[in-house]
Amino acid sequence: MSLRGRLSLLASVAVIAAACSSGGATPSPSTAPTAPPTAEPSMAESMAPSPSPSEAMATPIPGGLLDKVMTAGKVVVSTDPNYAPQSIQNPDGTFSGFDIDVANEIGKRLGVSVEFVTPDWSIITAGGWSERWDMSVGSMTITSDRQKVLDFSTPYYYTPAQMTASQASGITTLDGLAGKTVCVGESTTYLDWLQGKKLDFGTMSPTTTPPAGVKVVTQKTDQACPQLWTAGRNDFEGWLSSSTTVDAAIAAGQPVVKVGDPVYYEPLAAAFDKSGPDPTDMVAKVSEIIQAMHDDGTLKAFSEKWLGGDLTQGPSS
Repeated sequence: MSLRGRLSLLASVAVIAAACSSGGATPSPSTAPTAPPTAEPSMAESMAPSPSPSEAMATPIPGGLLDKVMTAGKVVVSTDPNYAPQSIQNPDGTFSGFDIDVANEIGKRLGVSVEFVTPDWSIITAGGWSERWDMSVGSMTITSDRQKVLDFSTPYYYTPAQMTASQASGITTLDGLAGKTVCVGESTTYLDWLQGKKLDFGTMSPTTTPPAGVKVVTQKTDQACPQLWTAGRNDFEGWLSSSTTVDAAIAAGQPVVKVGDPVYYEPLAAAFDKSGPDPTDMVAKVSEIIQAMHDDGTLKAFSEKWLGGDLTQGPSS
C-alpha cells in the first residue's frame, strides 16, 4: 500500500474511534427532538408570580420565612373567627371551615403543626405583621394594591361576590338598592367596589358598577351584617359578601334575600407579609402545595364539603 493509502486508512480509523468513544453523536438540527409548545398560563398561574429556580430551591433561604417555619416546626396562620363556612371559631376554641381545612393541609404537607390567630381583617390586609403570624389563609382576594405590601400564593379557589337585601326591606332587584345603605366588612374588596374604586384582579377585574347613590356601613367582618339583621337592626338594607357566606347565612335562617346575579368574581389566595422574613421560598413552596392540592382533588373535596360545590377552578374553567 502506498504512503498516501496508509495515511487515508489511518484517518478513517481515527474518525470511527472518535465516534464510538463519544457515546453517540449529537443529532443534527434536522433530527433533534422539538420541544413541546409552551402552554398558556392558567388563571392561577397568572395571578401570582412564577417562582424562579432559585426561589423554589429545596434548602430554605437562611433567615427567611420558610426557614423560620421549618425550624419552629409550626406555622402560625391568621384567619377570621366569624366567617362561616370558610372559618369559624367553635365554642371550645377550635376552628373549622374551608379555610381551616386548607391551612391544616398546607401545614401537613409542609410537615409542621398549625396554630391559628384571629387579628382584625384590616390589620391583616395592611401588612406590617411584625412576625406575629406567618401567613394568612383567610379567603383574601389578590389585588394590585395588596400586592404592594403582601405576597400571594397561587389562588386556591374563586368566589362570586353576591349582593343581598334584608327581608324587611322588601327589595328584590339590584336597582332597588339605589340610594340605600349596604353593609360590608371593613377593608374588603366589597367596600372598594361599592365606593367606586377600580379593582384590579387581572382578567377577572369587575366591569360592573354599584347601584346609583348607594351608601355604605362597615363591620369588622362580613358575617356581622346579617347577624345584625337577625338581632333586629334595620338601619341598612343591603349586604355584599361572598356567595358562600351569603348561602351560609340563608341556611342559618338569617333574614337575607339574594339580589341579582353575582357582581364580580374573586381569586383567593394565601398571603404573606413582605416586611417580615424573606417570604420568597415560602410563597413558592405553598404555591407548589396548593397546585398539588388542585391536581389531586383535595381542594375540590374541601370545596364540595364546605361550599356546596367546586369553586376551585374559576368562573371560566
